[in-house]
Amino acid sequence: MTTTLPQATIDALARDLYQARKTRTALRQFSRQHPGMTIDDGYAIQQAWVKLELADGRAIKGRKIGLTSRAMQQASQITEPDHAPLMDDMFFESGTDIPVSRFIAPRVEVELAFILGRPLEGPGVTLFDVLSATDYVTPAIEIIDARIEQFDRDTKAMRKVFDTISDFAANAGIVLGGRPVRPLDVDLRWVGAMLFKNGVIEETGLAAAVLGHPAHGVAWLANKIAPHGERLNAGDVVLAGSFTRPATAVSGDGFHADYGPLGAISFRFV
Repeated sequence: MTTTLPQATIDALARDLYQARKTRTALRQFSRQHPGMTIDDGYAIQQAWVKLELADGRAIKGRKIGLTSRAMQQASQITEPDHAPLMDDMFFESGTDIPVSRFIAPRVEVELAFILGRPLEGPGVTLFDVLSATDYVTPAIEIIDARIEQFDRDTKAMRKVFDTISDFAANAGIVLGGRPVRPLDVDLRWVGAMLFKNGVIEETGLAAAVLGHPAHGVAWLANKIAPHGERLNAGDVVLAGSFTRPATAVSGDGFHADYGPLGAISFRFV
């Protein structure tokens, strides 16, 4: 990893994010303060923030993969996804009320989660390795948030991918539900979902929108983190990437994601 920012700056920005998550106060975009920052800087800030969370007694339960669709990559001017850890206090139960006060500007995305039965360690991990190592796949909703402003409060400029990566790849919450399935029991490309907000259909999508097959993202991640001495572990929950656009949410909004044969996830922001 080659960073351009001094370590003291990386640590200071990580602490800013740590405090922003606790106080629910959005920060100005780091890329405006540090126009020379790189993707490696973003991951270095993310890792420094994770250390602060771990020091608080938090634990990593898995990983998320973001920016998996072609449209999102073009919008972010990148050619590959991004990733971040899933912390244990980000998980919520389906069918419950979720406090909107936990977030700054929550939005909801439809995904699939892979629950690993065996470790995956790159390089050279393939889609077939992922399917073999996965115990089951289950519907999942990701709640994304913006500890770093999505749009600058003055210029309205959209944040850069470096900002998003720093900000846990925008991850803030996970709701697992529906009917778990063995990864070879269904053609995961054709898993579809309808996302309803307050009874009105907002989004529809197919899991094939995630790199052609959602397991491709898991393989990409295992290979991506391997040079840093990291791997995906047995028991990890891996969010494979959204196959709908994010839907905005405020207090009182109820969401229902219908995955057809794979069941449904429901919850409400209060």
